Amino acid sequence: MEENKKILEIVSNEAKNSIAQIPVVTPTIYASVFSDFAKKNNLEIEDEESLSRKILETECSRFTTLQNETSKNVQTLSENTNRAIHAIEQKDEKILNQVLQETQYLRQEIEKLKESVYKDELTHAYNRKWLHDTHLDPLGNAFVHNGTLAIIDLNYFKQVNDTYGHIIGDKVLIYLTNELKKLKIPVVRYGGDEFIILFGDSVSEEKASSLLHKIRENVLGKKLKAHNDTFRVSFSFGVTKFKKNDLLPQVIEVADKNMYNDKIEIKKRVTGI
Repeated sequence: MEENKKILEIVSNEAKNSIAQIPVVTPTIYASVFSDFAKKNNLEIEDEESLSRKILETECSRFTTLQNETSKNVQTLSENTNRAIHAIEQKDEKILNQVLQETQYLRQEIEKLKESVYKDELTHAYNRKWLHDTHLDPLGNAFVHNGTLAIIDLNYFKQVNDTYGHIIGDKVLIYLTNELKKLKIPVVRYGGDEFIILFGDSVSEEKASSLLHKIRENVLGKKLKAHNDTFRVSFSFGVTKFKKNDLLPQVIEVADKNMYNDKIEIKKRVTGI
């Protein structure tokens, strides 16, 4: 069940990325695209209804918990605001200090909530929701600022999963995320083994490529252990500048094309794991 769910997540992300460029998607189109990626990942769902029900129950439970926590924090914030107003009017420093302590605690709780909403559960990179809520127009997929986007994709990741299993595959994803975080720039897990990094507008394509090339060389120089074996991983990347009001799917499409050329070159050097 758990392994199928992880593969299902990969297939779902691949299918969603694939149809992102299609202006109109019908259930039949999505089913066809999903089926193709399922075959590619050797995914067989014997009891789709049962699996879907369990996933839905888990997500609904998670959503309910978040909703309850948010409501509780909003209520506390409202009460503290009223107490603070009253304390200011009465010039009561004791109550003000109490409100200050409670508000500081509340801030910590809100940060935890934000982390649960915006962080990928496996890698602790940011997720798509964070990307959309912080960098895109809430009414569409347009960027609200200029910048430089890099898309990163693991090479031979399916081979890692097929050879060593999905637990090792998960560890590889965590390892790559931690390496990318050394840039001190937020890392977004955009798909199964696909990541996005948004550099500031002052960072040129050449500078971003140079930084990612350095990380890749470090990754290539490290041997990872799996059971009694060792292997290496590599990744490809594509970089492009974007401007305010550019659409995310179009920017990713350009970065993908640049990554395709990079993938050809890196796979001349690295022919497997």
